[in-house]
Amino acid sequence: MIGCLIGEVLALEAPTVLLNVNGVGYEIDTPLSTFCQLQKGQKVTLWTHLAVREDAQLLYGFLNAQEKTIFRTLLKVNGVGPKMALGILSTLSVEMLIHTVEHEDVNTLVKVPGVGKKTAERLMIELRDRFKAMSAGTTPGNSTVEQIQFSGNSAVAEAEAALQSLGYKPLEAQKLINAVKADYTEASDIIRAALKSMNK
Repeated sequence: MIGCLIGEVLALEAPTVLLNVNGVGYEIDTPLSTFCQLQKGQKVTLWTHLAVREDAQLLYGFLNAQEKTIFRTLLKVNGVGPKMALGILSTLSVEMLIHTVEHEDVNTLVKVPGVGKKTAERLMIELRDRFKAMSAGTTPGNSTVEQIQFSGNSAVAEAEAALQSLGYKPLEAQKLINAVKADYTEASDIIRAALKSMNK
């Protein structure tokens, strides 16, 4: 119903963003990966998902369409609601989540608040097939927005995992990697460049 909203950030109170769209203020819940990139007064486009419940209508927003697609894919997994889906995307980047599922890394998934071992195993099974279908372009109603690279971002994911193992928080690792990943294709080069940028 509401595919995206374009407006100015009026207020930020994690994880909610108040977005002014032509004089109307929309409250939008976001994953930390999106929230931490927003600033008051900034003009942004947020790709949105509208969840309608008996007692509320809730908007969820993302800075890119791929993250919205992954969020919707997570909601299709039995037992995963919007809060858990936001938690997963706040802890793991899209690249890291795809890498985790591709390599059946249950231990990484259970680090997400609220995700136990059984839920992680169910996520692993259901997401693996869904991600493969999406990367092959065989999902119903498929569009270019829904295409994902199932194994194309493994270097980025490996670099993020390496930084996290060195003690960096997931969001810190994501920010460091995002700043340098465009210039390198190997995980080792990305890691070196990220660490070097910290010392500047």
